[in-house]
Amino acid sequence: MKVQENLDDLHNIFSMFEDPKDKFIQLMDIAKDSTSFLMDNRTNENKINGCTSQAWVVVIKNDDKTYSVKTDSDAQIVKGLLTILEKIFYNQPAKEILSISGNQILSSIGLDGSISSQRTNGFSSAIEKIQGLVR
Repeated sequence: MKVQENLDDLHNIFSMFEDPKDKFIQLMDIAKDSTSFLMDNRTNENKINGCTSQAWVVVIKNDDKTYSVKTDSDAQIVKGLLTILEKIFYNQPAKEILSISGNQILSSIGLDGSISSQRTNGFSSAIEKIQGLVR
């Protein structure tokens, strides 16, 4: 499944909700379902700079030249946003990961304009870090 297909799946989930508050609840539910992140990975090297909360990302290169992403945050909304990145970038080649921006993702799931500028900047920083690691 390509990045756009993963994004379309998330769009379908979030489009069920008209009220931005409901979308935030969905985002926090996604955060609760996120996979475990090893405490050993909470290092300065893996930290996402520009994020107001504590947030980390690890990019794993798979044997088939695709990548997987693991993330964590101490804030539920940020953790939900990062978990969305895990879902979108799961088993994707670098070309696919490099093909998308944070604005495209937030727009697709209907959260553009609803997320604070600080969180939007942190989200963009997370994507830039991931994209920098797969280059």
